[in-house]
Amino acid sequence: MDEHEESEDSLDPTKNTGKRCREKGMRGRKRSLVKSLRDQAAEDVNVTFEDQQKINKFARNTSRITELKKEIEVKKKQLQNLEDACDDIMLADDDRLMIPYQIGDVFISHSQEETQEMLEEAKKNLQEEIDALESRVESIQWVLADLKVQLYAKFGSNINLEADES
Repeated sequence: MDEHEESEDSLDPTKNTGKRCREKGMRGRKRSLVKSLRDQAAEDVNVTFEDQQKINKFARNTSRITELKKEIEVKKKQLQNLEDACDDIMLADDDRLMIPYQIGDVFISHSQEETQEMLEEAKKNLQEEIDALESRVESIQWVLADLKVQLYAKFGSNINLEADES
């Protein structure tokens, strides 16, 4: 019965009040310590208007790079489609074959040679567009790198400028 009584005693709220008070006191001290550390970190970092402008510029450029990379992907797929079409036309045996070529919403039939030339021109133009986009991405990456240096120098670990991998 003594064991049973002990377990009843441990359940009795009046018997363990000292222990609970000590636990609450420790939790309260931990909370106040965490709060004071947060307050101190917030006080240490003063965000000026210029800093906010840099952070905004960083965010806009990061977003722009993402858009440009998606655009580059689309154009590379289009380029691959043009290359596949060129390969298919080369495999055609009949030189008299008229091949439909889409210009806007209209298909116009051309000879194999004319279609091949048009595809080569389209490939060249598309590759130039891809190169221009990649150049823009590279120049924006330089700007981002410079902004990262400036912002990390001021804010240190209080700012996260790394892209999410999600």
